[in-house]
Amino acid sequence: MSGRKDFLSQPAPENYVAGLGRGATGFTTRSDLGPAREGPSEEQMKELLAKRAQQLGAAPPTAYGAPEKKDENDDDDERFQDPENEVGLFANGAYDRDDDEADRIYQEVDEKMDRRRKIRREARERQEREDYERNNPKIQQQFADLKRSLASVSDEDWANIPEVGDLTGKNRRTKQNLRQRFYAVPDSVIAGARDSTQFDTSVQDDGATTNGSSGDTADGTMTNFADIGAARDKVLRVRLDQAAQGSGTDSTAGSATNIDPKGYLTSLSKTELKAGEVEVGDIKRVRTLLESVIKTNPKHAPGWIAAARLEEVAGKIVAARNVIARGCEFCPKSEDAWLENIRLNDNHNAKIIAANALKVNDRSTRLWIEAMRLESDSRAKKRVLRRAIDNIPQSVAIWKEAVNLEEDPADARLLLAKATEMIPLSVELWLALARLESPENAQKVLNKARMAVPTSYEVWIAAARLQEQMGNGKVNVMKRAVQSLAQESAMLKREEWITQAEKCEEEGSILTCGAIIRETLGYGLDEDDDRKEIWMEDAKASIGRGRYETARAIFAYALRVFINKKSIWLAAADLEKNHGTKEALWQLLEKAVEACPQSEVLWMMLAKEKWQSGEMTEARRVLALAFKQNPNNEDIWLAAVKLEADNQQTDQARELLRAAREEAGTDRVWVKSVAFERQLGDDDAALDLVNQALQIYPKTDKLWMLKGQIYEAANKFPQAREAYSTGTRACPKSVPLWLLASRLEENSGAVVKARSVLDRARLAVPKNAQLWTESVRIERRANNIAQAKNLMAKALQEVPTSGLLWSESIWYLEPRTQRKPRSLEAIKKVDNDPILFVTVARIFWQERRLEKAATWFEKAILLDADLGDTWAWYYKFLAQHGTDEKREDVISKCVLNEPKHGEVWQGVAKDPRNASKGTEEILKLVVAKLE
Repeated sequence: MSGRKDFLSQPAPENYVAGLGRGATGFTTRSDLGPAREGPSEEQMKELLAKRAQQLGAAPPTAYGAPEKKDENDDDDERFQDPENEVGLFANGAYDRDDDEADRIYQEVDEKMDRRRKIRREARERQEREDYERNNPKIQQQFADLKRSLASVSDEDWANIPEVGDLTGKNRRTKQNLRQRFYAVPDSVIAGARDSTQFDTSVQDDGATTNGSSGDTADGTMTNFADIGAARDKVLRVRLDQAAQGSGTDSTAGSATNIDPKGYLTSLSKTELKAGEVEVGDIKRVRTLLESVIKTNPKHAPGWIAAARLEEVAGKIVAARNVIARGCEFCPKSEDAWLENIRLNDNHNAKIIAANALKVNDRSTRLWIEAMRLESDSRAKKRVLRRAIDNIPQSVAIWKEAVNLEEDPADARLLLAKATEMIPLSVELWLALARLESPENAQKVLNKARMAVPTSYEVWIAAARLQEQMGNGKVNVMKRAVQSLAQESAMLKREEWITQAEKCEEEGSILTCGAIIRETLGYGLDEDDDRKEIWMEDAKASIGRGRYETARAIFAYALRVFINKKSIWLAAADLEKNHGTKEALWQLLEKAVEACPQSEVLWMMLAKEKWQSGEMTEARRVLALAFKQNPNNEDIWLAAVKLEADNQQTDQARELLRAAREEAGTDRVWVKSVAFERQLGDDDAALDLVNQALQIYPKTDKLWMLKGQIYEAANKFPQAREAYSTGTRACPKSVPLWLLASRLEENSGAVVKARSVLDRARLAVPKNAQLWTESVRIERRANNIAQAKNLMAKALQEVPTSGLLWSESIWYLEPRTQRKPRSLEAIKKVDNDPILFVTVARIFWQERRLEKAATWFEKAILLDADLGDTWAWYYKFLAQHGTDEKREDVISKCVLNEPKHGEVWQGVAKDPRNASKGTEEILKLVVAKLE
């Protein structure tokens, strides 16, 4: 018999894994691993493999390859390859003052570059966000119009909508079987059906007659649709207010997460509960928690204070006093605990407690001041403060309290002199002493203060104000102040200096305000910075805060640097016009025309101011000087014509226009010449001039419009139609010309031709809100509301950000109940459009919410004061619901802004019959024409 074992009894080959051919993998048990221990690291494995290969005389395995040992003197370290990692590079270097200055300079350079790019970056990001939202609208926005159309679906249509479900064979049969299943009807259903057609005249408990057929539910409640509508209106009103408070999308969409901590804490402080308003269970629960806190950490003073205040809220004042007394025993060094103990006790006990507190806390300023306030006699207060000064001679607060108690200025002066000796670094005490001294002595005091605190800008400002107070015509202290503060590295930023200047202006130190701006406005700004834009923004911000002298000083400094910049002169003139005197404005404009003699705008502004003041001779002199500096300038020619025409010098104005056509024969001069003849009623001369002008300027749309209007006023409709038709072929991009041609056809009764004209206009000028609005209005005036709505839907898809289209849709094509939701949707899509704001104001006006309406009218005026229709709507609103004072204010502001645009405004203002009328008369005519 062979000694060889059978196959199953033989040991398995080395590295054998059962089922490996079938894809199985081996597994390892705990016995194979042995006791838990950490294996060799990867670096150790590489070194072991390299050592074994060296012993065998072979090369290291290429799969693992031992890393080369780095030379200790090798500088090629990975940490030195990262330019941002300075740990190894400068680990042993000392961080001195030069390094700090270099870091500060680099930081200022980074901030300056970031500030220069900020406006462009924000504009680019905003444009990219708007493009993304426009190209990737939300599902809700895509189906908004379809959701609104569901409001017109009837109940029968709703009932006929088929149910969507799985209608495969098996599920369909299952559902059919379920529908064919029958159940027994309860007796209550049969009884209810029997009683549903009966009337019951019994009286309920509340005294109301019952009725079986009433709409009340079984529990006696009734659905109040009026309350539901009022609640819905309130929600919409709140959302409209949120949308109007800011143009940002966060506030309108409800996604804002920022909280004003000051306002939040203030609102919390207003919600303090009284003793009777607190639940007893809450008090017991909190008392248990606070007792645990006190027992766990008896040296924690806030725990004792909280426990005492809890008892105070619960109405147990005696228990509160006992608790805080124990707290003072456990925490004798806590100021807060002693102050709380003083507060909870009456005056007599409080004095004793304060004395005990000061025995263990004789360096506490707050306790000394509280002990002083407990005294009613002035002498006792002074005695307490003297003891406090003996214990804490470096406390500024105690010295201030002691000075305030002195009634004699001489005694206060002595105290302040002693205080400044004890605390020479207190700027506040130095300034108080300077205020009490005479001007000569105050100057000496401020010199001492400047030497004691060389980094204080307050001392320098006080010195400048003192110099102004002494009657010196010029304040020159601030120049030395800037040099001294720059040497001490204590120079403020430009914004902080502007704040100090505004503070000086508020306190009446105008010269000091100007000196601060003059010496500090350009500090830290290089020539490559956008200095002009920065200073213009600073002046605008100061004007917004009502600090006009500061803004005037900023403009004066900017004009010294950029003397030939017209925009700065115009901004400074606007400031003087709105918040200055007439003489200051004239003086400024005289300097402006000297600095910018080629700017016709400044010349015309000066001539206009002279003319409005009644000085016609001066106005003519200014225009004559303007002619010398700007020969053949059409603006100056036309200003001279307007001046003569307004003074009823017709022949002189006509002669000036003839000379202007010869000297500066631009298309605008020809247009003004034709308009002037129309104003005088000479249509033949106007027609002759317009024909001459069209021979020279056939591409000027205004000439074609004037020709058509002349024919239309003479009831020559074929000639007018021909003029408009030729004009639209010569000027296909002129929207007003297309509108005039369409309205001519509509007024002639040819609505189909008017539609055709507007269709061709929209092809020539795509995505134009005015053309789409006129198309909608034609259909609305023809009582074709369905077609008007269809056109409006297309228009809003093509021009979704037009306030004119949204206003037309909301006011004329929406039912009254849908106007608010539509206006909210429009505000989200249109960013600050005055026409839309006027429509929202009219909605509130219609609902008799007058304050809201006035607010929205004012917002629209702030957005665009040049829109005359907004002024007209606001004046019409005030004519019904405003005061005489408010109406006069609106008229004066309208005259000051001189609006030029607006659908109704332009039609009235450009009427030849209204040529000689002023802004106030035009405003009232527009109000009468508004619908």
